[in-house]
Amino acid sequence: MTGTTTLWRPTGPQELALVEATGRRAWPPRLPDQPIFYPVLNEDYAIRIARDWNVRASGVGYVTRFEVDTAFLARYPVQQAGGRTILELWVPAEELAEFNRHIVGLIEVVHEFRPAC
Repeated sequence: MTGTTTLWRPTGPQELALVEATGRRAWPPRLPDQPIFYPVLNEDYAIRIARDWNVRASGVGYVTRFEVDTAFLARYPVQQAGGRTILELWVPAEELAEFNRHIVGLIEVVHEFRPAC
């Protein structure tokens, strides 16, 4: 094995419930209007999305962390989606099942955000 790369994914409660239904081992298939699955490469960016977007959209935002086989990830070029640290991988929806097979270990929730009182 060549090692693993840590990825993060900001998510809301519906997607997290689907992840939990897999035993925290896989991401659910994309919806028809979601052509890509985009895990992010740094925790700070995931926190910003979960806190600023997911909380507003669904009342709670989560940041998940998971490991993926590094050699497998080489097929996905890093995408700079904004500033220097706004880095994502764009996994086509039709490749998500294969991506899931290369997750090593469990998908963990590392942060939870709710509206400020």
